[in-house]
Amino acid sequence: MAEAPQVLRVEGRAMLTIRAAGEAAQAVGDAVGAPAPAVRRIETAGARALAWMSPDEWLLTAPAGEAATLAAALGEALSGRPHLVVDVSDARALFRIEGPGAREVLAKGAPADLSRDAFGPGDFRRTRLGQIACAFWMPREDAFELVCFRSVADHAGLWLLNAARPGTLPGVL
Repeated sequence: MAEAPQVLRVEGRAMLTIRAAGEAAQAVGDAVGAPAPAVRRIETAGARALAWMSPDEWLLTAPAGEAATLAAALGEALSGRPHLVVDVSDARALFRIEGPGAREVLAKGAPADLSRDAFGPGDFRRTRLGQIACAFWMPREDAFELVCFRSVADHAGLWLLNAARPGTLPGVL
């Protein structure tokens, strides 16, 4: 029997929601030291990752100790234009699904094409997992990171563990 993918809860990550009107993508990217991501993409720079959430919204993940410094840098970079920078670290939960079959774990509940031709490293999707609002991306091949509201984190974790059980993956992705 094939080895099951691992599902891990990731701690120690800051998460900032950034909203800004107009052409703010470059200013956001410059402030956090990562390239501005294209639509449905995530860009990484060291331990930081900047994801496209909508035309005027980005999600930044970084080491926990950087939240206040990054929020201040973003506020300065976006001054003079309508914007919002909020530390949502305590309101979100982060999971990592890695190993053979990781695609199939998410494909069991997400209405997204997760085939290798359609979704790869650097791709980002804001979607649902079952009835849970979430977003996920691939930091590397055979690994996904998934963020959801902390209020549903226990449910999401149990859902992922159940979906990753040995012998339950169809083996088509």
